[in-house]
Amino acid sequence: MTAQPVNLAQALASFDDVYSPRIVARMNDYDVRIAHAKGEHVWHAHEDTDEFFLVLDGRFDIALRAADGSERTVILNQGDTFVVPRGVEHKPSSPGGSILMFEPTGTLTTGDHHGDVPAHVDSTTGHALSYDA
Repeated sequence: MTAQPVNLAQALASFDDVYSPRIVARMNDYDVRIAHAKGEHVWHAHEDTDEFFLVLDGRFDIALRAADGSERTVILNQGDTFVVPRGVEHKPSSPGGSILMFEPTGTLTTGDHHGDVPAHVDSTTGHALSYDA
């Protein structure tokens, strides 16, 4: 990656895929990723890392499942942040929006443990961003 500014609005406008993050920067051993979100993701967990979310636009919900099986949903709106702790099973969903995430480079979007991955969810470690700044 080159040390160039990235305009997030332009970067988001350069692709339409949902739940298919683009890597906009790398910092130490972390990726800064952006993604469009719409519909339901998949229940999954990241055993070795927390997951940071910042809602750039719209709404983004995160269902969380406790060890005892109980569930709660965190509703995030534009400008809200939330960290899913490592090992916590979660399932993002959105009526439409865009998010920014911090995750260790190589982290799979569907985590270490997940169910069936719907066709609209890209199980990836992120894609290179390609747009003209």
